[in-house]
Amino acid sequence: MEAYREHAFDVLIVGAGGAGLRAAISVMEAGLSCGIVCKSLLGKAHTVMAEGGAAAALGNMNDGDSWEWHFVHTMKGGGYLNNPLIVEIYAKEAPERVRELEEYGAVFDRTPEGLIAQRTFGGHVPFKRLAHVGDRTGLEIIRTLQDKAVSLKPKIFMEMTVIRLLKDGGRVVGALAYDRHTGEFIVFHARAVVLATGGWGRMYKFTSNSWESTGDGAAMAFEAGAELIDMEMVQFHPTGMVWPPGVRGILVTEGVRAEGGFLRNSKGERFMFNPEYMTDVYRGKFAETEEEALAWLSDSRKHRSPPELLPRDVVARAIYKEVRAGRGSPHGGVFLDVSHRGEEYIKRKLPSMYEQFRALGDIDITKEPMEIYPTIHYTMGGIRVEPETCASSLPGLFAAGECAGGLHGANRLGGNSLTDILVFGKRAGDGAVQYAQSVSGGKASAEEIEEEMATMLAPLNAASGENPYVLAQELQEAMQKGAMIERTEAGLLECLDKVMELQKRAKSLRVEGDRCYNPGWHTARDLQFTLRISEIIVRCALERKESRGAQWRSDYPGLSEEWGKKNLVAVKEGDSVKIMERPLPEMPPHLKAIMEEKK
Repeated sequence: MEAYREHAFDVLIVGAGGAGLRAAISVMEAGLSCGIVCKSLLGKAHTVMAEGGAAAALGNMNDGDSWEWHFVHTMKGGGYLNNPLIVEIYAKEAPERVRELEEYGAVFDRTPEGLIAQRTFGGHVPFKRLAHVGDRTGLEIIRTLQDKAVSLKPKIFMEMTVIRLLKDGGRVVGALAYDRHTGEFIVFHARAVVLATGGWGRMYKFTSNSWESTGDGAAMAFEAGAELIDMEMVQFHPTGMVWPPGVRGILVTEGVRAEGGFLRNSKGERFMFNPEYMTDVYRGKFAETEEEALAWLSDSRKHRSPPELLPRDVVARAIYKEVRAGRGSPHGGVFLDVSHRGEEYIKRKLPSMYEQFRALGDIDITKEPMEIYPTIHYTMGGIRVEPETCASSLPGLFAAGECAGGLHGANRLGGNSLTDILVFGKRAGDGAVQYAQSVSGGKASAEEIEEEMATMLAPLNAASGENPYVLAQELQEAMQKGAMIERTEAGLLECLDKVMELQKRAKSLRVEGDRCYNPGWHTARDLQFTLRISEIIVRCALERKESRGAQWRSDYPGLSEEWGKKNLVAVKEGDSVKIMERPLPEMPPHLKAIMEEKK
């Protein structure tokens, strides 16, 4: 049997972004031993990609904002597929978590009165709800949480990839990982495991996600027997860089539009005022009838609430349609122009965007427009968790942040991700502490460990086989074509056939070299994760025969009352994926009353 190192902790946290670090703080403040494993370096997490702000109803710049309004906006933005109990907890606790960050040392932008400054974002109109640090909010949050967590002295394992959850019977009792530098295997024993592994955008060709985002946590949870929910809901952020080709997909923060940026087509028109983009996708979300939607649009013409700040699914579809209609920019996108705000304002409010376009595209956004197009950015679905504790359907396993589902429903509002990781990072840590204190240590299955190590080593020992880079590229092409913004049954079926073909080919991979920091070897394992998650996404997208939020089925263009009453849940059955329908969680009477009052 292959040798491995061993470590034991009360709680093991997989992932060191905002959710993982906030969970670790809870664990260590409770006096339990805590291990943190991160795939990359500490501080290099996808949290930094959330630039525009953290949504919380602080009410510092608007009279009348409240957790109730934040609850309503989040439910409507999610197409009502959200778990209302999760949304209630989130909206209520977000302000406390933001103020807590300030106590930890976060330096937010300020109002003249010295309060935390806030800006508006898509779906939060008319309230200025996002606490921000220029356009580097995620970076400030990760820096603050990292400093706080490190001060409590956890054991941190960097550049290690967790590849399998280990169980004792039906209970999760640890994980198997490998060191990316040496290839050495490590077994982590734990009374509880928290997954905070982020999303899975790397199976698409154009994505804002960095190389780590291959769906490891969701895939491992699924393989271990946990339920995944809303997996068809993949968010296409409206604004990613288009030019030059090497940077296509890199995020352009929604903060550009929040600070007054306009979207224009090749004719110079602000196409978001086109009623075509309002009536179908807007009706039933922020207006009950087509007439109300058009009335809102008419009000927007007075610049009270610009349509560029509609929810991301609405704006992404509008951009897609403009380009398809032949009104796009020279490089296949549309124009985003904030130059009218002036050089001093842009450099002060959007310093990262100014530097990003200047360095990567030789574009001065203070003088000329940006070319943008939707990019894969976020995954609303994930591991199904309990609202109060973030416990998964597997005993001993907890999840928080982007790898967990239930909060965002069919579409995430901008700014909700950063407070998501704060609110539920804490709750996952608290839940793991409570569970770990209630159980004795389990014994990881030696058979599971040996099986996974053999799977990992197989590509290095193979005399012949497929190149993992080639398969990963073919997967990206298939998903970009068949499971992106516009989906049809024919396109999804073609995509599914390709994914299943690639899964078969991926059973016989070959990688040259040894185990010492071998990127091809890493890709071979990541590929197993992305292929499984891609299959689940496509199967769920095929099953949901309606257009809601990020799920746009042009062969089923309308909202379905029937489909609006249920989530899709993916579970493992043998070695296959089983998709089940499940009724939405019941909304309690007090939340129904809030929805009715503020509709």
